[in-house]
Amino acid sequence: MRRTAITGIGVVAPGGTVRKEFWDLLTEGRTATRRLSFFDPTQFRSQIAAECDFDPAAAGLTPQEIARNDRFVQFALAAATEAVADSGLDLGRDGADSADGADGGGPVVAVSMGSAVGATTRLEDEYVVASDSGRDWLVDPVYASSFLYHALVPSCLATEVACRFSAHGPAHVVSTGCTSGIDAVGYGHQLIADGEADIVIAGATDAPLSPISIACFDAIRATSARNDDPEHASRPFDASRDGFVMGEGSAVLILEDLEHARARGAHVYCEITGYAARSNAFHMTGLKADGLDMAEAISDALRQGRTDPTRIGYVNAHGSGTKQNDRHETAAFKKSLGQHAYDVPVSSIKSMVGHSLGAIGAIEIVACALAIENRVVPPTANWSSRDPECDLDYVPNIAREHDVDVALSVGSGFGGFQSAIVLDRGRGDR
Repeated sequence: MRRTAITGIGVVAPGGTVRKEFWDLLTEGRTATRRLSFFDPTQFRSQIAAECDFDPAAAGLTPQEIARNDRFVQFALAAATEAVADSGLDLGRDGADSADGADGGGPVVAVSMGSAVGATTRLEDEYVVASDSGRDWLVDPVYASSFLYHALVPSCLATEVACRFSAHGPAHVVSTGCTSGIDAVGYGHQLIADGEADIVIAGATDAPLSPISIACFDAIRATSARNDDPEHASRPFDASRDGFVMGEGSAVLILEDLEHARARGAHVYCEITGYAARSNAFHMTGLKADGLDMAEAISDALRQGRTDPTRIGYVNAHGSGTKQNDRHETAAFKKSLGQHAYDVPVSSIKSMVGHSLGAIGAIEIVACALAIENRVVPPTANWSSRDPECDLDYVPNIAREHDVDVALSVGSGFGGFQSAIVLDRGRGDR
């Protein structure tokens, strides 16, 4: 079985629209959560979000890419462009290095992207036009945009990324709610391991900050109503937490067969050694208190890489800031890691960049790779009071210098999805 290296990273995130800005935000413990500015949120219970300061033209997108694509695809194209450049691969529009082997024996380049809600913003706008019941269509035959199809089908995400980089290998979109990012990267890892691809452009993206999305999570009271203090509203593991803060963004990683990466002298951030997923088959939004399903995903991911739990130097928690999630995964860490759960640093970057639904899993994998690379663990911001049921080391408020050889990142999604992925600095043979 082949080994999977991470050789490129790209990010679009609140408070940091490229990789370095994103990492600076995390390590400085700054928060990007503010009052919503995209529309007037007054009617909603939760009026706060983590928005990206994003200019698609400045990020290198063409006028055509901007016109036909929703913001979530634009994010992905920008992040993928940064990741490809970071990797040193030539995957430009001329197809160099990206032939699928059929016409020249080049590497097989695949695309594995994730998104929880797709083109929410554009669809909401287009539905207003297409469903205007007061219009006389014979007099005013104005239809929806000619690009409505791009918004309707999530597969456009993989198509656009594949087209931009002439990736002729497998191309897929994974949609498993808030674990979409981990699952898309995990699936890309499996393509490498099984020999179905040599390079995978893998990651996730979401831009859900629209009235319909805010209303959806308002209805189930999953989001924070700390509207008078938005910068400190996302409070994972803190006793006073009252829900998550919606965010947006994207992260893309270049996954590569380790031998292929070595042969071209690529910089390797780390390896992916294990990935596993479970369903709790229990409830659309509820979680079993014992954390068993997440614990099983963690244990399976560790087994794949033959990694002893005591080697884990950092856990990037799902840490959404809801009462039940934080307690659920704390229990899962204890069940899967045993006594080591009390010794390993655990943190949630959602405290700083919000919860970007399907995108956040890929963004958190980037945080793990950079923690390994820089030997620094990002903090859990806004932590001030202890919950007796959340009694681990959550790295409160201040980043910590810490040697991380192995990092674990986990995700938990509405619908019962539980996923875990393990990143390893390497086994000393490279």
